Amino acid sequence: MTPAPGDVAPDVGTNGTAGAIRIVAAFARAQHDGRAALIPYVVAGYPDADTSFGVALAAADAGADLLEVGLPYSDPLADGATLQRASGVALGAGATLERSLRLIERIGTARPDLPVVPMGYANQVIGGGDGEVVARRLAGAGAAGLIVADLTPDEGAPFEAVARAVGLAVVYLVAPTTPADRRAVVAARSGGFLYCVSLVGVTGARASLPASVGKLVRDVRAVSPVPVAVGFGLSRPAHVRAITKAGADGIIVASALVDALGPDGRDIARLRRLVGELRAATVRIAPA
Repeated sequence: MTPAPGDVAPDVGTNGTAGAIRIVAAFARAQHDGRAALIPYVVAGYPDADTSFGVALAAADAGADLLEVGLPYSDPLADGATLQRASGVALGAGATLERSLRLIERIGTARPDLPVVPMGYANQVIGGGDGEVVARRLAGAGAAGLIVADLTPDEGAPFEAVARAVGLAVVYLVAPTTPADRRAVVAARSGGFLYCVSLVGVTGARASLPASVGKLVRDVRAVSPVPVAVGFGLSRPAHVRAITKAGADGIIVASALVDALGPDGRDIARLRRLVGELRAATVRIAPA
């Protein structure tokens, strides 16, 4: 059983914030239903502001337990070709941080029970300061937490402090290359959930996942006081079933959903079908 937010010291990390409590509650609801939580990813402003709002609602209504919203950025280091392209299109269509915040607010108003967790990069969110301005704006827009893909706990304490002050969870990542003792340190500082990267490399739908991913999930989950959600490369219901069987608390799917929107980013019906198929695959199979 995953420890409650209060089991982590309130002055360390952000797992005692209001946002983290909302996130953990979403994982708990999925667990109660015998499922891993499904976390679809949408790119803010892709292919344009209004369509991305429609995409977000379609993902929500097709089975999302939480929603990850990518903040378009010109140098997305962790993103593969699909997400880089979508981010570029969004920026070309006028996407800005301000417009992304409006999207998050619209989603929160339309689906108030759905925790929204944006994903961005340190330069974009924190810049040369402590990130207080962006943290306050994200919290004000209704975000429950924030994934900063290139931020580590070693450098994250100042941002954690401002995030705690506004009730925002800061989600950290671990990868297959993260040493075992380091995983526990990162997990203890992650707010709401821990993002477990399934493979070495950037995002992108894969035909298959590494054979070692099951052990990775089990090892990470064993040291994490917060739910563990697995992402990068997951694209098919079979992947979701395998990761769920390995014990993941959550499943993050990104590039495959952007691909499902088609070359113009507007095939919302196809995305809705895929989210529904992925949701069905999160059900845990009881032992015979």
